Amino acid sequence: MALRFINVVQALSRACGVLAALLLTFSMVVVCQMILMRYVFRAATIWQTEAVVFSATAAIFLGAPYVLLTKGHVGVDVVKLMAKPRTQLKLDCIGSIMGLLFCLIMVVGTGIHLYEALEGGWTTPSVAAVPLWMPLTPMLAGFVLLSLQYLAELIKLAGEPS
Repeated sequence: MALRFINVVQALSRACGVLAALLLTFSMVVVCQMILMRYVFRAATIWQTEAVVFSATAAIFLGAPYVLLTKGHVGVDVVKLMAKPRTQLKLDCIGSIMGLLFCLIMVVGTGIHLYEALEGGWTTPSVAAVPLWMPLTPMLAGFVLLSLQYLAELIKLAGEPS
């Protein structure tokens, strides 16, 4: 059962990694289009700035589980590398538990914020007036998936010999 959970979470994390790459590609294309419209054709750009900011932000939050899965985050591991393997395992567990707790707190906070944005009909103050639930949803999804990935990491650590 645990192995199946780990496999499902890892598949979701990989899918989110692909989605994050697509969102960043979209952002890059829109920035190029915005530059072309603004400086070559002297046309107004209304939706482009928010599209770039929101898609890049969504890429960050949705890509986080993939980064954790691949151990792609920046870390200072000088002390950890000097420790014994058993101590390294304990440090990994402590780090994963703290990361999981942080993500769970952010799930609650982001969930409340998303609920308030939906109930209040909140929009951005720009001309485009984008509903705020749109950028908040990938933020909540990213924290939920990151929590699941931390849980999968803890399950894998529990199965390692000490």
